[in-house]
Amino acid sequence: MKHSFLLTLALTCSLPALADTAAPAGPLRNLLNQVGQYQSAEKKADGQREAEFKGSLDEQKRQLAEAKARLKAEQKRADELKKQFDRNENALTEREEELRLRVGNLGEMFGVVRQTANDLNTLLSDSLTSVQQPERRADLDKLAEAKELPTIQALEDLWFTMQEEMILNGEVSAFDTTVIATDGSSVDRHVTRLGVFNTVEESGYLAFDSELKSLQELGRQPSQAGLIADYLSSNDDVAPVAIDPSRGALLNMTLESPDLFERIQQGALVGYIILLLGLAGLGLAAWRTLVLSGISAAIKRQKADLTNPNADNPLGRVLQAWRDLPRPVDVDVLEAKMDEAVLRELPALERGQIMIKLFAGIAPLLGLLGTVTGMIATFQAITNFGTGDPKLMAAGISQALVTTVLGLVVAIPLLLVHSWVAARSKALVQLLDEQSAGLMAQALEQQDQQNRQVAG
Repeated sequence: MKHSFLLTLALTCSLPALADTAAPAGPLRNLLNQVGQYQSAEKKADGQREAEFKGSLDEQKRQLAEAKARLKAEQKRADELKKQFDRNENALTEREEELRLRVGNLGEMFGVVRQTANDLNTLLSDSLTSVQQPERRADLDKLAEAKELPTIQALEDLWFTMQEEMILNGEVSAFDTTVIATDGSSVDRHVTRLGVFNTVEESGYLAFDSELKSLQELGRQPSQAGLIADYLSSNDDVAPVAIDPSRGALLNMTLESPDLFERIQQGALVGYIILLLGLAGLGLAAWRTLVLSGISAAIKRQKADLTNPNADNPLGRVLQAWRDLPRPVDVDVLEAKMDEAVLRELPALERGQIMIKLFAGIAPLLGLLGTVTGMIATFQAITNFGTGDPKLMAAGISQALVTTVLGLVVAIPLLLVHSWVAARSKALVQLLDEQSAGLMAQALEQQDQQNRQVAG
């Protein structure tokens, strides 16, 4: 297309030259020359490009041949590798099956050994026998974490350790060891191990610390510790002694439970006030009981001899008041004088009863006060430390509950003794009322007889 355009342009530009051959060379001639030069240059360039392309094509054919040769070699190598992989896979499958057949029950035994070693290691870490036998033949940690089958020697050591622990569990053994005293110091003691349940010495039971693998003295001993000294000194084949079947758990729980004095201490100041009120009320009731018993005995003696009034008892004083009345006496005056004599004795007979009743009423109120203060302390602990540790709230809750219990414990017996004292004094007052009524009836009867005699 490009060559035909240039040819058309050259013919067009050459038309004037054909018409006038004699015309001088002008711009069109120059243009024609330039076109001819351009065509020559383009033809030369095309030739060079064709030559370069032919040379490049040969090079590309050569490279393509080399690439095909390499590809063929790699494909052949890949085929060989695949055949090798298949042979290796078949060989591996055969070896795995052969291994499975050879191992057989050893694989199951391997898992059992690991599990047994792990369980035995956990058991020995909490066992009381570790104090007497701290070192074991079997390396239980290594067996529990093993990644390969154990050796015969390792299996024999495991069996020996299990047999040794079984024997130690059934023994009552005495040995020397280091004991941590209550002040934190370490002392050497001669102790006796009762199987895997407890370790004792002459002073009582010892606690086993599984973390320190040592024995510790207890802050206080249970009541059953009194059997230990007789057990250790006994020469009989069988001797009584108390053991903890839970291997120390029940013993620790018993010792952690506060006794009566510690319970009282948990009530704090309010608890002490309640107890003081209770003691004061009981003391007052005991004093009034003794006083009323003495008065009752004196009244009984006076009833046996009504003709000789004695001023040391209420009945004697009532009789003396009756004898001091003028004769004759008006009925109203007689009744008023006798009521006065009886009423004069009432304060002495009823003294202290109001205080006992007051103490009985104050005690539960103080218990309620201790409950409120204890709950305030509990909420304050929750505000400061949250609810993560229940021990921080235990003091306030203990105070709240103990003061309530102390208030009820004090109020109930005080109410009972108040009723008892009131009943005793009421019986004496009723006796005085009966005697005064009898004296008034006797006086009125004597006056009536005198009046009939005078009228006759």
